[in-house]
Amino acid sequence: MRVLVVNAGSSSIKLRVLGDDDELLGERDLDAPRGEVDRDALAAAVRELPDADVAGHRVVHGGQRFREAVRVDDEVLPALHELTDLAPLHQPKSLAGLEAVSAVLPGVPAFACFDTAFHATLHAPAATYALPAALRERFGIRRYGFHGLSHAYASRRAAEMTGARRIVTCHLGAGASLAAVLAGHSIDTTMGFTPLEGLVMATRSGSVDPGLVLWLLEHGDLTESELAAMLEHESGLLGLAGTADMRELLVRTDHDAELALAVYVHRLRAGIAAMTASLRGLDALVFTGGVGEHSAEVRGRAADGLDFLGVALDEQRNIHLRGDTDLTADGARVRTLVIAAREDLEIARQVRRLGA
Repeated sequence: MRVLVVNAGSSSIKLRVLGDDDELLGERDLDAPRGEVDRDALAAAVRELPDADVAGHRVVHGGQRFREAVRVDDEVLPALHELTDLAPLHQPKSLAGLEAVSAVLPGVPAFACFDTAFHATLHAPAATYALPAALRERFGIRRYGFHGLSHAYASRRAAEMTGARRIVTCHLGAGASLAAVLAGHSIDTTMGFTPLEGLVMATRSGSVDPGLVLWLLEHGDLTESELAAMLEHESGLLGLAGTADMRELLVRTDHDAELALAVYVHRLRAGIAAMTASLRGLDALVFTGGVGEHSAEVRGRAADGLDFLGVALDEQRNIHLRGDTDLTADGARVRTLVIAAREDLEIARQVRRLGA
């Protein structure tokens, strides 16, 4: 079965056609700045790719209803649109891509694979906000978690490589999150009701005091939409140092760049320790995503503060990567890995599992 994978991420849309044995038959990458989808460019790219039997789409939010992949039909599509209120900056891009591809390939079945689904197994203490029950029940308020497709693949691959049961996966890209994975199931994660919670990201603030948000609305002369745009698009590394590009930060020596990197790594190390506490121990630490895969310095700085957990990197292995790599220093108790982000393989796996 040939699967066309449509992966709408924070800043791009990646198209992959995978064959029966997951061999790559064709690929195209399109820019999608600030979540904007050029439907004409997407349609043209799809026409240039090899034919596929089915299409698997990354959809950010499945809410409480969609806890696994589902075939998109006249009942499912409106339900996915209804979830836009839960992810107004991410869901529309996912659905725009889905609809654009379906218009070009009307005879090809479409399947939605959800970033939230992997985290449907979060332990209740990790999933529950300390808010009044009436509000939680009325609005479906809980910690949903995101990047689930990446965390699912990376943790499964790490288990194959090491046999580990207690795994912390670090998806570090334009968006960034961690997951605590126990025997293949997510039990805790850093993102919450929205993808704003958790780590410092390229342009997203990560967790901030909710009282600060209320204070800014009252005293900062900002509207709700202006504040939302600031937290999503003008904060994070960009807000700290004027650039969202980790590669640029790593070669700068000015105070703002050094502070931004220090804040980023501080939150990252603290998050890894918190995920380890949820797991009651750690067998493997995994780095994936653009920054996780390509920045030896970020990996090194993070691990440098985690020796108390049993994490230690081999310096040469950390610098000289060859595919999925074990970076563990000799004698270290915790295995540390770099695993290439392959959400495309996870999406194809879920589509095939449905027996499409």
